[in-house]
Amino acid sequence: MINNKVLSIILGGGQGSRLYPLTADRSKPAVPIAGKYRLVDIPISNCINADIKRMYVLTQFNSASLNRHIKNTYHFSFFSSAFVDVLAAEQTMQSEDWFQGTADAVRQSMQHILSNDFQYALILSGDQLYNMDLEDMIAKHEESNAEISIATYPVNAKDATGFGLLKTDDQNIITSFIEKPAADLLPDWTSDVSEDMKKEGRHYLASMGIYIFNRDLLVKLMENPDTNDFGKEIIPQSIHNHKTLSYQYEGYWTDIGTIDSFFEANLGLTDDIPKFNLYSDDRVYTNARILPTSKISGSLLNKTVIADGCIVHAAKIERSVIGIRSRIGQESVILNTYMMGNDHYESLKNIEVNKIENLLGIGARCYINNCIIDKNCRIGDDVRIEGGPNAKDIETDTYLIKDGIVVIKKGSTIPKGTVIR
Repeated sequence: MINNKVLSIILGGGQGSRLYPLTADRSKPAVPIAGKYRLVDIPISNCINADIKRMYVLTQFNSASLNRHIKNTYHFSFFSSAFVDVLAAEQTMQSEDWFQGTADAVRQSMQHILSNDFQYALILSGDQLYNMDLEDMIAKHEESNAEISIATYPVNAKDATGFGLLKTDDQNIITSFIEKPAADLLPDWTSDVSEDMKKEGRHYLASMGIYIFNRDLLVKLMENPDTNDFGKEIIPQSIHNHKTLSYQYEGYWTDIGTIDSFFEANLGLTDDIPKFNLYSDDRVYTNARILPTSKISGSLLNKTVIADGCIVHAAKIERSVIGIRSRIGQESVILNTYMMGNDHYESLKNIEVNKIENLLGIGARCYINNCIIDKNCRIGDDVRIEGGPNAKDIETDTYLIKDGIVVIKKGSTIPKGTVIR
């Protein structure tokens, strides 16, 4: 049964420059994760699991692949009101500008949003990894007669300066808010958190950028053209005039905004008990591809996740995520690597006719460590790629090294015998 009280608005984010080159030709929500999903599948799946099946995804940069993924993935009954639609920034009679911030993105999309009947607008980020019971958050919002609810997450002092922090009363009503405070202000911003959080040194409540707004209030707030951002303007200006509830979440959550956080979030899936657990009844939905099972020959696998349709002859793969349709040649060693996989298979006839030397995937006798390999890359035989703390930041036409992580750009060819370190 669809929760007809709620309309979900998923914010696709800006240019995603901190995730470059993974965002060179795709928006942040379209970046592949976990070998078979896209980032946008996370908020959409959280909504579907809560019976929220009316969703808009707001985006303005490189939205073609995101459009294609959503069109090919989220099909509901012809007799249902369910939908997942992409709303890209567009010129209208009211505005000729691109989205200027999170609130402005919603404001410019209001003509589409208000064409739906709903009581609550659920606003989510398209570039976060988490599994939240959104039904419970909505129930708490209703029970408290709140006008706004903000999902909050306990953080430590090191991380606190990078978030909007808030304080609450004994009814979890937010009484004060500050955006990215300086370190010397933190002693005044500790909050009442659970004993488990206190033991981890997480004494500060940070906004997760997940909001519920009552419809009438959202309409009213969007009438002010001078407020462009929820975190910096709308929320601080609203907490003293409108009842704003803190919904405290203590599960796994990470904001995938940098190459380093993206890399660690994906490799974390190989842990014995991963913090973000895909092996549960809370499903993560994605494109239902018709792919064969993976075929593995003579390989030692340890703490490795392998998606569908792969052909693997590697000597060893450890703490790595291997994406759909990946091919890895004999005697290759793959360590601490996220290989996104391929969009198609390369036929034997095509290889023979075109005399292709570097096949899609990883060739024979390669050594690859601390690496992200984007989609549809060709890595020749005897290639050595070594990321790590001693690797200097650099960018070429085919790869980038940042924070010790080597990123092979989408569709790149790394010729046989190449050494990258």
